[in-house]
Amino acid sequence: MAKRERMSSVDTAWLRMDTPTNLMMIVGVLMFSSPVDFARLKRTLEFRLLHYRRFRQRVVRDASGAWWELDPNFDIDSHVLRVSLPGKGAKSDLEAYVAGQVSQSLDHGKPLWQFQLVENYHGGAALVARFHHCIADGIALMGVLHMLTDTSRDAPEEGGVTPWLDEDAGDGGEDDFWHRIITPMGDTLANAIRLSGKAGVGSLQLLANPERVFDYARFAAAIAGELAVLATMPDDSPTRFKGKTGVAKRVAWSEPMPLGEIKAIGKVLDCSVNDILLSCVAGALRQYLVDKGDEVEGVEVRAFVPVNLRAAGEEQQLGNRFGLVALVLPVGIEHPFMRLYEVRRRMLELKGSYQALVALGILGVVGMCPLPLQQQVLSLLSDKGTAVMTNVPGPQQPLYLAGGRLSQQMVWVPQSGNVGMGVSILSYNDGVQFGLMTDKKFVADPHTIVNRFAPEFEKLVLTLLLDPPEQVDTEPAAAAVAGKKRRTPRSRAAG
Repeated sequence: MAKRERMSSVDTAWLRMDTPTNLMMIVGVLMFSSPVDFARLKRTLEFRLLHYRRFRQRVVRDASGAWWELDPNFDIDSHVLRVSLPGKGAKSDLEAYVAGQVSQSLDHGKPLWQFQLVENYHGGAALVARFHHCIADGIALMGVLHMLTDTSRDAPEEGGVTPWLDEDAGDGGEDDFWHRIITPMGDTLANAIRLSGKAGVGSLQLLANPERVFDYARFAAAIAGELAVLATMPDDSPTRFKGKTGVAKRVAWSEPMPLGEIKAIGKVLDCSVNDILLSCVAGALRQYLVDKGDEVEGVEVRAFVPVNLRAAGEEQQLGNRFGLVALVLPVGIEHPFMRLYEVRRRMLELKGSYQALVALGILGVVGMCPLPLQQQVLSLLSDKGTAVMTNVPGPQQPLYLAGGRLSQQMVWVPQSGNVGMGVSILSYNDGVQFGLMTDKKFVADPHTIVNRFAPEFEKLVLTLLLDPPEQVDTEPAAAAVAGKKRRTPRSRAAG
């Protein structure tokens, strides 16, 4: 096996995206209802994590780019630590500790990951995980974390995995990846790069089945349209959530909400669970601005939403295989149904676009460009939005790690440039949790926003009880009510 592997251009883009105020780390917190045996945890990680050589490789750079290289001095004790919280080990203490870790860089002389077992959290334990984004995206790393777990307390530590195999890190070949993206585009992509400095790509279906695309002219027109949208995308509303980011971060997360209740309400209102959750996020942000005395009339907050672009069977491959879509949250709409239906309408528009893959193409191209050009392109994009928002469905049964029962989990992806807010929605064991990471300069009290998520859902339920479903379950009815209550910027544009 070669001891050195070239890093893909997309992963290189993430490697070079670190700034003093926004480190490119994916941060996770796993919470346990009982103590976790540290020695067993370390053995479990040796068995199940290190069979991927990527977690034994450090990053080296030279004039030709970035490379993965086996760390000759690898020591798992440098990556799996035990710590204690100050005070009583309460939730607020853990939130403060995690916030501090968000701003602490990993050691770039070693493989870029770390676990910290917090042994005095809330009568049980917590595990703080940090991975540099160049290793993999959030979807892949969630798969890695769940690969470490079992469905019973007494499962074998090795979990059916042979330790220390030099197994392929699974990020695929650079040539194969770009062939699958670029081949159907031909001159269209070259022209897009030359004219705008941005690369366009297709759809997830195209990635998995490029041979199915026959109408190249129509496809080229769609890509050109997406590039135009990105190039001319206006800034979203100026709010206290935006500005020049600082180093200090704050994090908070909610208690789980019953997933079954959300599904039931979604069925009545003919909306997806995702539509309802995103509408609750918009409502919570709105209420925070109202409580601060800020203007909310017509306010819209753009969130960049990662979209998994792996083909079937590639879900556990490492590396970065995702794009971004820009969802504008209608924070300015007060009525719960009107806001919900507007979120649904916008989500449906995004589902039919190539926007996610255009964003992936941009990352691939800038990863091959000089660093100043990469910084310029990504800065232009990040200035267009306010937040990064993830929605990750997790397993719906209890899991165990090193014999400890996992009670809650939360994962945040990093924000780049001057984006200062990360929203995480994660389901697990028939519950849904909201997590928020904020720049302290913008929002020093993220728990006040997190605490609004559940009340926003309750407000939706209460409105449903007061208004019979037959009166509100159609978009025309919703639009009529919205028009009477408030004319949003989109309705004004529509005349």
